Amino acid sequence: MIEKELLKAVLAEQMENFVNKELGVPREVLPLISKMTKTPHVVVITGLRRVGKSTLLTQIASKYLNDNYYYVSFEDERLTRFEVSDFDILYETLVEMWGEKKIWLMDEIQNVVGWERFVRHMHDIGHKLYITGSNASLLSEELATRLTGRSLKVELFPFSFKEYLVWCGHQNGSVVTTKDKGKIVRLINHYISGGGIPESLQYPDLNILSSLYNDVLHRDIVSRYQIENVRSLKEMAHYLASNVANLVSFNKMKELLKLGSVNTVKSYFDYLESSWLFFVVNKFAYSVKEQQIAAKKVYCIDSGLAKVVGFNFSKNQGRWIENLVYLQLRRYGDEVFYFKTQNGDEVDYYLPKQNKLIQVTHSLENPQTRQRELSAITQASREIKVKCELIVITERERGEIEFEGNKISILPIFEWLGGDSGK
Repeated sequence: MIEKELLKAVLAEQMENFVNKELGVPREVLPLISKMTKTPHVVVITGLRRVGKSTLLTQIASKYLNDNYYYVSFEDERLTRFEVSDFDILYETLVEMWGEKKIWLMDEIQNVVGWERFVRHMHDIGHKLYITGSNASLLSEELATRLTGRSLKVELFPFSFKEYLVWCGHQNGSVVTTKDKGKIVRLINHYISGGGIPESLQYPDLNILSSLYNDVLHRDIVSRYQIENVRSLKEMAHYLASNVANLVSFNKMKELLKLGSVNTVKSYFDYLESSWLFFVVNKFAYSVKEQQIAAKKVYCIDSGLAKVVGFNFSKNQGRWIENLVYLQLRRYGDEVFYFKTQNGDEVDYYLPKQNKLIQVTHSLENPQTRQRELSAITQASREIKVKCELIVITERERGEIEFEGNKISILPIFEWLGGDSGK
């Protein structure tokens, strides 16, 4: 059992730091969370380490909670021995220090094995809980077993481009109405280069991204899943980061990394994905089996992080733009696939619920590139046999064109990110 005096000291220090923490850039998920504050559900905020979950909690507290809450961070090294049986003394201590409150903010709760039993109990007796965690897989399993129907999930990503512009002090995040197109293009190139991890942007001279990657790899994966072959795990991360927006095959990775089986490759990838480093997009197919066996497209949580982990292919700007588009679609919770036509042409994104096809390329100025990209998206539209909105996203081109009887919108990436992208 944790010592009560130590717990008091930890809680007092944590609360002081929390209430004095800078609010930072208002996150775009706040309006969604505002609606959740009016429900009895447990609000579960998940995302990569250092992506701003703790700062988001301070914004929630400042905006909606009127100082009527408890705050506990289980990332604190002094609480590493905290066990589920210690929640009773935690509650007792909090009431003793600050009186009876019905709202809880709990950071990185996945560090306590069995946490979901306490959360369910407090929810059942009428308490409102906001919890954060950095492991999507563990949280999903625990939520499914103990909190079915009792929780609402929020995914927090690195800064969106709008949030990045606010951080830069540029027109309150407005990108559509700006007259200075050249400045916006420079800013989005800086955004692609450095990524959107708040702490890395705040301290550009420090090795924040390398430190973050090592923390995720060793604390969230190697230690948690007791990985012995750390070298192969690192080689896989390097391979994936070097192939952002490319098709990858688990069988090919097995051969390249000399791993024993495809199942090992899948397990490693599941660990990397559940820790929020990488994502995959499946090929669209009406057969689930075909989706499973087809090659996957891989994306990274942050372009700046990908450049630290993998080989920097800076000349291929189109792939980085494509990664931005994927992350934005994920922010809006879209179901995303890539589409492959019968003659093998690829369309980067198909959103079946919205009947949208999205193609991404650096530029359409080259006639061969233009023909290839427009042919692929119009052919995909014909094969889907449902009228789709057709969009091509580039670095800076804008317009609307007719191609083979189809109307296609051409949008620059900064305008698409700054408008109602993904909606």
